[in-house]
Amino acid sequence: MKCIVIGGGIIGLSSAYFLQQSGWEVTVIDKGDFSNNCSYGNAGYVCPSHFVPMATPGIVRQGLKWMLDTQSPFYVKPRFSLGLLDWGMKFMRSANAAHVERSAVPLRDIAILSKQLYENWFRQPGFDFGYEEKGLLDMFRMPENEAHAHHSVEKAQELGLDAEYLNAAQVQAMEPQTELNIHGAVYFKCDAHLYPNKLMFNLLELLHERKVRFIPNETVTGFEQHNGKISKVTTNKGTYDSDMVVIATGSWSREMAAKLSVKLPMAAGRGYSVTYEDAPYKLNHPAILMEGRVAITPMDGNKIRFGGTMEITSLNAPPNMDRVKGILKTVQQYIPAYNIPMPPKEQVWFGYRPCSADGLPYIGRLSRISNCILATGHSMLGLSLGAGTGKLVSELANEQTPSMNIKPFSPERF
Repeated sequence: MKCIVIGGGIIGLSSAYFLQQSGWEVTVIDKGDFSNNCSYGNAGYVCPSHFVPMATPGIVRQGLKWMLDTQSPFYVKPRFSLGLLDWGMKFMRSANAAHVERSAVPLRDIAILSKQLYENWFRQPGFDFGYEEKGLLDMFRMPENEAHAHHSVEKAQELGLDAEYLNAAQVQAMEPQTELNIHGAVYFKCDAHLYPNKLMFNLLELLHERKVRFIPNETVTGFEQHNGKISKVTTNKGTYDSDMVVIATGSWSREMAAKLSVKLPMAAGRGYSVTYEDAPYKLNHPAILMEGRVAITPMDGNKIRFGGTMEITSLNAPPNMDRVKGILKTVQQYIPAYNIPMPPKEQVWFGYRPCSADGLPYIGRLSRISNCILATGHSMLGLSLGAGTGKLVSELANEQTPSMNIKPFSPERF
């Protein structure tokens, strides 16, 4: 049985891993060369702590305020787009307390599943990707955010996650070599992190060894369908037979789904990161700088990555270096000694996160096309939920009972 996986990011490769393991003959097609997509430049978090979706009460109002600041953590670039308008309306309707409450358990469950699978991968001989279980510090500077921090701890503990509130002195004791300008932090002991570049490289190598076929630099242009199934996948260079198709095309999934007459609310949220090797910037633990929505991750022994921002923009817009200035400015507010100079443009990574209209991923079969599975829309959680999503895709393809309830992730929920 042949399966075509469209998309070579962490979701596509994880799907290929579990599909091949269960007996499928897998081919992965990507419009690039598998060497530089959104799975490479992210913060590397494996984070059950992220059980709150992007669509939350107050985010729309806060986003409108941030619209005037090109260095703000969240920015929607004004443009006329019917797709963006549709996404925006559904996003605003989803941004309520009831949705946040409903989303917590499914987001927790898929994150825990994914974390367990990464741990299993890391135990395999030769499959090293810098996996560490040091937890995650969610630091904040403003005293008025202390109540929110305590609420986050309470909610995490209700969900069975290991978290505690720390005051500034307690956090400073965990980072004695770096003076911090903070009021406190939530310490999510349940989280882990890894080095995404190493994960992707080693996963590609492993799949090559297992005879997964890779087709780079080809763009899927259409599908042939018969009797409610996809029989062939057509690219700009050829045609491929298929018994099963997995669409894991990230921020390009709306356009890909449209080729199957499926309307998928999706927006591209661009993020930026800068990685330093053997640099003087040292942290012992991964950290989120709460007010500025910036992530800092020590990686692979001698590296540190600074990343963040959510810039809703078109897929062909040139990068905006003001976003990077905003990241580095936020870092210095929390860590005054880190006066990091603006790096050259060629040293800045940027990529597009696939943002669903409610902050939950799209994972499931299409009702009208029985042999097509969608796996996309993970927003900033693609790496964190990657292994778990791949496992769920394999279970769907093999008509097995999924490892968790995936109804909240239905691609047709809108």
